[in-house]
Amino acid sequence: MTSSDATASFPAKPHILDLFAGPGGLDVAARMLGVESLGIEWDKDACETRYAAGLRTWHADVSEVRSKRFEELDADLNVLAGGPPCQTYSVAGNGAGRKALEKVKKLIHRLVDGAGEDEIDEQLEKMGGDPRTALVLEPLRYAIKALGSPNRDRRPFDVIVLEQVPAVKALWEVYKEALETGLPREDGTRVRYNVAEVKTLHTEAYGVPQTRRRTILIARLAEYGTPAIPAPTHHVFNLRKPAQGGPDDAQTALPVGGALTPLRPWVAMEDVLADRKPPFVIVSNYGSGGDPKNRGIRTHRQPSFTVTGKVSRNAVRLGPSGPDLDPDRLTIPEAGILQTFPPDYPWEGGDRSQQVGNAVPPLFGMHVLAAALGRPLPPEEKLRESWGRLDRDGAEYRRLRVEGCDAPGDCGPDCPKPEDQASSSTPSGSTRPRTGASANSSAK
Repeated sequence: MTSSDATASFPAKPHILDLFAGPGGLDVAARMLGVESLGIEWDKDACETRYAAGLRTWHADVSEVRSKRFEELDADLNVLAGGPPCQTYSVAGNGAGRKALEKVKKLIHRLVDGAGEDEIDEQLEKMGGDPRTALVLEPLRYAIKALGSPNRDRRPFDVIVLEQVPAVKALWEVYKEALETGLPREDGTRVRYNVAEVKTLHTEAYGVPQTRRRTILIARLAEYGTPAIPAPTHHVFNLRKPAQGGPDDAQTALPVGGALTPLRPWVAMEDVLADRKPPFVIVSNYGSGGDPKNRGIRTHRQPSFTVTGKVSRNAVRLGPSGPDLDPDRLTIPEAGILQTFPPDYPWEGGDRSQQVGNAVPPLFGMHVLAAALGRPLPPEEKLRESWGRLDRDGAEYRRLRVEGCDAPGDCGPDCPKPEDQASSSTPSGSTRPRTGASANSSAK
């Protein structure tokens, strides 16, 4: 089974640099594909999870690594991936990113026109607002930085993979234009990419047991041909026709939209939550239709709502219609399973609900990376196998911590400090605001 046709001349050894790596969704996907990765992650809690999971990590701010430590990165990193923080662009966020959309677009054009880092930093500082808004520029700044890096022999990244909430589609379209126009080298020449159609995808169409939409950009150096958006393998869940595309729909077995093979039914919660005995329903923490009291309901025979940083606030009620009797809550492992993490993935640190909610679903990540890299997809069942947890006293765990924090047991002097994470004076500085519920309320 393949997600796209492989390109004969494509690099045989992809090595991913994962910006804003979170607790490891894309890195888990990479490992399933047999691809190495290094993640840069600012949040201490997410780094604790990554170390326990055995994932290479730098506990650092993406913008600071780009400005001060870029030459320390592995020279063979040839795939750039990233999902910048989406809170300021999402519907649920404060909207700062949407208000600044036109300004950010202009900065993308300035970068492609050859503007220096100091000029961009100055413009970002003048723009003000939520500093997370500017982080959407970091993947482009990394791609341009690579072209002047002596450590890399000024080689560009072969592949760029970006994902974000649908509200950022307009920016990814500008990214597409910039990459196709070509990124500037110091000698005035340009490095051009071929970019697939920027598209918003439904994660349940790739076997993820939740409804979630992400906008994807996949680019390859022009010499490697044009990549394709991953083909769906499952039906999309239609809230207005909840049986459509499900296991009991006779039309599900028919090919859809010219597909060569029939799409499979979307995956229901009961298919993956082995320890939850049906019937049960999930009652959303959010209201719908403008009414905060009108909470959405999903049954065990449907995909879950989007897993967010507030997932532990969703009520689980027993019975086919969910009577209001002693409502339960989803556990963190269950929320991780709905994100398609392995069932025993070692969630560590605090604010675990936020970690789970911010992550890329590994199964979805597998489809996207397979399409970007021209690699075959492994069986989905691999993500249900035991992942395991590194021994804190073991050599591998200590090695990862020393690499990530420059200290064997805790954070080192250069790690982002919790007190610094609470506020930031500049959009391009080494800190950014912490988000999410408190660790105490989300440790379940």
